[in-house]
Amino acid sequence: MASESSPLLAYRLLGEEGVAFPANGAGGPGGVSARKLSTFLGVVVPTVLSMFSIVVFLRIGFVVGHAGLLQALAMLLVAYFILVLTVLSVCAIATNGAVQGGGAYFMISRTLGPEVGGSIGLMFYLANVCGCAVSLLGLVEAVLDVFGADATGPSGLRVLPQGYGWSLLYGSLLLGLVGGVCTLGAGLYARASFLTFLLVSGSLASVLISFVAVGPREIPLPPRPGPNGSSLTPGFGHFTGFNSSTLKDNLGAGYAEDYTTGAMMTFASVFAVLFNGCTGIMAGANMSGELKDPSRAIPLGTIVAVAYTFFIYILLFFLSSFTCDRTLLQQDYGFFRAISLWPPLVLIGIYATSLSASMSSLIGASRILHALARDDLFGVILAPAKVVSQGGNPWGAVLYSWGLVQLVLLAGKLNTLAAVVTVFYLVAYAAVDLSCLSLEWASAPNFRPTFSLFSWHTCLLGVASCLLMMFLISPGAAGGSLLLMGLLSALLTARGGPSSWGYVSQALLFHQVRKYLLRLDVRKDHVKFWRPQLLLLVGNPRGALPLLRLANQLKKGGLYVLGHVTLGDLDSLPSDPVQPQYGAWLSLVDRAQVKAFVDLTLSPSVRQGAQHLLRISGLGGMKPNTLVLGFYDDTPPQDHFLADPAFSEPVDSTREGMSPALSTLFPPPRAPGSPRALSPQDYVATVADALKMNKNVVLARACGDLPPERLSRGSGGTSQLHHVDVWPLNLLRPRGGPGYVDVCGLFLLQMATILGMVPAWHSARLRIFLCLGPQEAPGAAEGRLRALLSQLRIRAEVQEVVWGEGARAGAAEEEEEGDFVNSGLGDTEAEALARSANALVRAQQGRGTGGGPGGPEAGRDDVGPATALTFLYLPRPPADPARYPHYLALLETLSHDLGPTLLIHGVTPVTCTDI
Repeated sequence: MASESSPLLAYRLLGEEGVAFPANGAGGPGGVSARKLSTFLGVVVPTVLSMFSIVVFLRIGFVVGHAGLLQALAMLLVAYFILVLTVLSVCAIATNGAVQGGGAYFMISRTLGPEVGGSIGLMFYLANVCGCAVSLLGLVEAVLDVFGADATGPSGLRVLPQGYGWSLLYGSLLLGLVGGVCTLGAGLYARASFLTFLLVSGSLASVLISFVAVGPREIPLPPRPGPNGSSLTPGFGHFTGFNSSTLKDNLGAGYAEDYTTGAMMTFASVFAVLFNGCTGIMAGANMSGELKDPSRAIPLGTIVAVAYTFFIYILLFFLSSFTCDRTLLQQDYGFFRAISLWPPLVLIGIYATSLSASMSSLIGASRILHALARDDLFGVILAPAKVVSQGGNPWGAVLYSWGLVQLVLLAGKLNTLAAVVTVFYLVAYAAVDLSCLSLEWASAPNFRPTFSLFSWHTCLLGVASCLLMMFLISPGAAGGSLLLMGLLSALLTARGGPSSWGYVSQALLFHQVRKYLLRLDVRKDHVKFWRPQLLLLVGNPRGALPLLRLANQLKKGGLYVLGHVTLGDLDSLPSDPVQPQYGAWLSLVDRAQVKAFVDLTLSPSVRQGAQHLLRISGLGGMKPNTLVLGFYDDTPPQDHFLADPAFSEPVDSTREGMSPALSTLFPPPRAPGSPRALSPQDYVATVADALKMNKNVVLARACGDLPPERLSRGSGGTSQLHHVDVWPLNLLRPRGGPGYVDVCGLFLLQMATILGMVPAWHSARLRIFLCLGPQEAPGAAEGRLRALLSQLRIRAEVQEVVWGEGARAGAAEEEEEGDFVNSGLGDTEAEALARSANALVRAQQGRGTGGGPGGPEAGRDDVGPATALTFLYLPRPPADPARYPHYLALLETLSHDLGPTLLIHGVTPVTCTDI
């Protein structure tokens, strides 16, 4: 993609004489030398000619004759009201910074992003191409009406042969003339447009004078086709001069058949014809790359052109209503020639407006195409349009557009396509209004246009008005254009686009997120709306990729933060080493397809860094409530990047917005025996710190053994049945009684249930193991647990196992040590207890569901589905830091060879039986 420089770098601050001037390339393709046009020649003239088009000469009588003066004025006010709303948005965006080549496309794409901007830009380009063809064919028809061999008018010269082939030839010759002017550059186009402007102005002046100077007269009407191909006897219309009776008769509406099509006219159909002729307000903006000062010329020139054309239309409406009877207005749309002091001058005006409209459409299309090609949104298909001359004229884009117009001319009659062209224009206008609306709603500090006569109300009304007009003019074309825009946006989204333009969507999201975060009051939290908000501490993601994805499944729509601690002291470093790492971690999030935020910190130790992240990660009511750590053992870490398809694909670093290869940003996993960044003492201390800060703790072991389908985003895609085993009792503190109903046990149940809601785990069955004391009768505790599960709406199988025979009766609880096996048991006895608990859990893995109570060796002959994941109760660390290594050793023994295991300690209530 084309690279984008900072807006501040688009200008040299001071020239040699201390005067600010644009840097080369800030605007048009050729830089400063390409910016030649003034406000009048570059904006006013093309906009006036585009807004007049052929309507000003051939459709004034049509509008006033059918709608009457009052409704015609209402139509004109509504049409210009819609146009003015868009003009205000154009002015606001154009005065908010340097406007480069591409006009409306540049404004839309740099605001709404390349996906929307590129799709609408291409549609706007096609509208200009088809508009050029429509203008040329209209010019051919206007010429043949007078000079054609089959001309029926009283003044027809009948010198030009007619037919499809001849019309195509005439259109191609005129296209060659128009294309030649545009190929030679904007300077020649401006001079040609100015000459056309003078001809049109002279023609309009003669018409206005003729309304006053010409006396009353009868005007023969053009012949009308009758039944069976015959012609009806033409009648007469009357030019009465200024007459109050004529004005009175023309005030009200008088809709009748259109003598050219035979269709019955209505308010909507007449309004559509009028509005079609006024959609030229972007003609000046399309020349933004050739304007000396586009930020000043576009708003000023467009406003002047709109005001001027509005005044002329109003004047012609009034003069026609005062002087022409309704018969003349409805039966001869070209009556200007009949009342003119010199009729050929009206013909010159008609031909000049058509020719200027085609030139404006072609050169506007070429500038939009060149901007699209420079941005490389559509790849090599638009590569020829990048070619420019030494003076900066994109002649490649002109020739490209000329070829497309020639193809459209082959279609011949384009009456139906004219409505599509207008709808495409309206899509672009609505997008400009939407761009300005988005910028205004985003409240970005850098959106401060010097033009201030707009608000979000005008922008929103402009969007709604353009959409309404689209469906009023052609519902089918409107629906098709929106569908086409959606398809093009999807194509560009899949292809990828530049990321350095700045997306207003990001600003809008920031604005809305900040607003709702302020409303998220932690004082209103309730347990029935609790969800896990995870902080996963990762050393090297190469060895933790399965855990990243498992944690993503456990979050259940909650906050998920990837935390990493870089060891160091900022005082001894020249710069912060953390900030450059964010790009790599964000690329990791994208490739792993997890919905996580990234939070990095610099700290002298991992333990202190973990404390920092636990305290400051998140914002407002969205802060982590659960710490997730990988298990601390001697197992050599695996490099999961090598086997994962998402990370084995090479990164295309040539496309803008792509990060460098992740293999260069994350080093290989730690080699066996190499020193670690975290000691066993600090690891257990980090767990203790989290519990002191009232955070839940999850220790994940052997997650790399999970089958890939269990970590996928979709359904598991396997028919093999697996179990998820939950042991909601502290196996290192064996006592009978209702230990499963404490806060930590319920937390385990909740986390296991959340995992079962993930599509990839739908096929796994949840099993809860209820540990019975040596003197406790089977069945009673199971009934209480099943009643609790029913209240909590948890579907699970309950199995009773006898546990606790080795515990000394009446062992005293140690208040200081919490639930950890302390001095009540010696180290040897505690180690034996952990091994026994490990054997019990392993014995139940793979058992069927029909067994009753049993010891570690029970049920070996009842083999069933394997256990995919085991949830174990994590005891609190001891209060004495000297015993941290012994605590970690017991956890190692307890979870040894159990496969994927989560050791969890919950400190917050998470379940509720209320509605």
